[in-house]
Amino acid sequence: MIWKSLTVTSVFNYRFGLNHGFGMSKSANSASGGRITMDELAALAGVSPATVSRVYSAPDRVSEATRSAVLSVAERHGFHPNRLAGSLRNSKTRIVGIIVPSLTTSFFAQTLQSLSRALEAMDYRLMVCSHDYDLDREEQLLQTLLEWSPSAIVTTGTAHTRRSLRLMLDAPCPIVEMWDLADNPVDTIVGFSNREVGVAVAHHLWRSGRRNLAFVGRSLERDQRGAARCSAFVDTIEQLGGQRPQVIALPDQSTSSGGAEAFARLAIRGDIDAVAFSNDILALGGLAEAQRLGISVPQDIAVVGYGDLEFAPSLNPALTTVRLPQKQIGEQVAAILAQRFANGSSENNKIDLGFELVIRASG
Repeated sequence: MIWKSLTVTSVFNYRFGLNHGFGMSKSANSASGGRITMDELAALAGVSPATVSRVYSAPDRVSEATRSAVLSVAERHGFHPNRLAGSLRNSKTRIVGIIVPSLTTSFFAQTLQSLSRALEAMDYRLMVCSHDYDLDREEQLLQTLLEWSPSAIVTTGTAHTRRSLRLMLDAPCPIVEMWDLADNPVDTIVGFSNREVGVAVAHHLWRSGRRNLAFVGRSLERDQRGAARCSAFVDTIEQLGGQRPQVIALPDQSTSSGGAEAFARLAIRGDIDAVAFSNDILALGGLAEAQRLGISVPQDIAVVGYGDLEFAPSLNPALTTVRLPQKQIGEQVAAILAQRFANGSSENNKIDLGFELVIRASG
């Protein structure tokens, strides 16, 4: 069954303060209509262009007071030094920067591959960065990417630090957020509602007669998309009249062994009849542990994953999971960027690609 978002997750209050409380918008910063230049920064800071250059290229040759003053003005006005020495002022590279939470699993592989291929056909190249679910690190990566004058930047999810939002709003290039949805994207967003994933899984298990449920997630305090699925799952079961599901939050680096450990903890209780895992790798560990303990899936405990990774249909029992539009996200991001590069605008700034709940033998 295909699900489209019924209500869209957003960080509206978080972004509203930036867009309104501080008078910010994604627009040009300099009198020329582009990003602020080094000469303009020098004038605003009351120093020479040579001093500004030294602040970035040889900071030890500039006093701390002067350096702090220049950097403060630069941050206020969205200045980013262009590292392409000798290039024309305000030039753009044919690089598209993308920031994903992790490169240790295959979750983002299809998105990266389809986007990279489409960009290469347009003579652009993809620069891939990973922040390991650390939003402060994402902020640093955004700053670094902007210094290379990219043609566009793609980020994952809708949760960002306040300064990251400012950097994106002031960026002199298109910004595309992906793998989630928001009512008020920074620029453009492509993905699906993670909250609706949690709702769909909860309704499916409830209709199957499950009443004592649990959710097992990895890095829930840092993975905002996983946390959104967990929260929606818990809320939906309670709204249906069920007792609050137990939530097990696993450490950041948990893999299938973490899923096995969590399943064993839940099995000891003796009353859990369904477990939703935040990804298929954890669910794989849960199924393996069920076999080791002699627990029948789904007769005793139903198991649901997330991601529909390549191994999911080959497991015994085959894994019920959520199929995501990984490849389509990359293709759609590329199509949007093609429009932006050609026309300066795109037809739609919010694209919901939906998801599919794939029901198999595990639950």
